[in-house]
Amino acid sequence: MDGADRSGEGLAVEERIEQRIGAWPADAGEARALQERLAPLVRQEALDTGAVSLVAGLDVAYAPGDDRLVAAAVVLAAPEWEAVDSATVVSRPRFPYVPGLFAFREAPALLEAVAQLRTAPDALVCDGFGLAHPRRFGLACHVGLALDRPVLGVGKTPFVGRADAPAPERSSWTPLLDGGEVVGRCLRTRSGVKPVYVSVGHRVDLPSATALTLRLTPHYRLPEPVRQADRLCRKRLAAA
Repeated sequence: MDGADRSGEGLAVEERIEQRIGAWPADAGEARALQERLAPLVRQEALDTGAVSLVAGLDVAYAPGDDRLVAAAVVLAAPEWEAVDSATVVSRPRFPYVPGLFAFREAPALLEAVAQLRTAPDALVCDGFGLAHPRRFGLACHVGLALDRPVLGVGKTPFVGRADAPAPERSSWTPLLDGGEVVGRCLRTRSGVKPVYVSVGHRVDLPSATALTLRLTPHYRLPEPVRQADRLCRKRLAAA
């Protein structure tokens, strides 16, 4: 595994984002308007999850009492889901803390970490949400649209909507509903363990996102790429 540490403010990434999705917002109002404008561009399409052999997990850790964050991207290879590449970026958010707008704090650093990878993943998994968002455009959608790659979001608790508890067996699921609309799935990845919440980011549909999440959880509740990204960014933060 590469394990390289890279630092930066993500300016080059923001320029690339602007080329793909428009000008970077100056405030919360502009950010919400941008999400509403971009939401219709999300593509939901079937993904051949059996052919996916390289998956990147993305996660962010914040320094307590500080304004720094560390973004990590870790690429795992099937079938054992062993790490083959990784990158971290230490940055300072350029956007305030506003619920529903975390992507504007985290996406630049995450995309910078992805850009530093030497291995191109077939799909990416964010610790967070995609369509399961008030404006149907969460972090996984931001990342997916910026990269134009298959991206899904997996969260530990729902940000929007409600779901009945799925059956206790692994692979059981129930729809995550918000305002009568299906925005994700409440998925049991381990028998008798709390479920996770899966949603589409871009270039994947909900059945494919569910199937890939189950492939990525052979031993633990959370997808292995996200688990390893979480460990890496916290390790890097402790050393920063």
